[in-house]
Amino acid sequence: MLRISAVSYINAKPFVYGIQNSGFLKDYSLSLDVPSVCAEKLRTNQVDIGLAPIAIIPELEKHFIIPGFCIGANGPVKTVMLYSEVPLKEIKNIFLDYQSRTSVMLVQILAKHSWKVSPTWIQATKGYEENIKGTTAGVIIGDRNFSLSQKFNHVYDLSEEWRNFTGLPFVFACWVANKELDEDVAAALYKSLRFGVENIDKVVKEVKDQYDEKIIWNYLNNCIHYSFDKPKEDAMGLFLKLVEKIR
Repeated sequence: MLRISAVSYINAKPFVYGIQNSGFLKDYSLSLDVPSVCAEKLRTNQVDIGLAPIAIIPELEKHFIIPGFCIGANGPVKTVMLYSEVPLKEIKNIFLDYQSRTSVMLVQILAKHSWKVSPTWIQATKGYEENIKGTTAGVIIGDRNFSLSQKFNHVYDLSEEWRNFTGLPFVFACWVANKELDEDVAAALYKSLRFGVENIDKVVKEVKDQYDEKIIWNYLNNCIHYSFDKPKEDAMGLFLKLVEKIR
């Protein structure tokens, strides 16, 4: 059985839709996890394939990046945010989202190389969102952002900040296997992911009772970029080099 971990956020729903509705392999299991859990499952060989936060790739004993698709953005992404009551230069502490592995490294890179600030980093735990106040800011990733953007005076989109810093898009997660896939499995996965991305309108219908349909349609079609193209490969390479310098 092929064991797969996908991210549980809305931005990965096209991939999940494709895997579940495209006639993908019959013998597989699919779990939906927050990115940090997906990363840990891949690292500890609890799954064979994961939609992995790219920051964990150097930690894997073996890794095979599956080409074609990713969770990326080319400018504002709307769901990887730094929230604060004060401007950047006045922030003293920053909570690092416990659900994240890539974005918490991204904010540290931006702080050091782009913003030129040196806050105290706090490893967050569940419920930390209520403690973002005063000079303590916080990184929040995923669907929680859809209800938070109006609550803070200062909001920084980390994908947009990366674009301003490097001129490049950003890759938050890509498909990674911890063993080399058979050609037929790789082809079936590619076909299913493409099917999902080509049917975003159906994905939007699935979540319309939970979220504003127009907001989600715009998010999946315009904010998230699913194609794992050369500019995103270059961006991932630069990001991983910068990660090495701050670890």
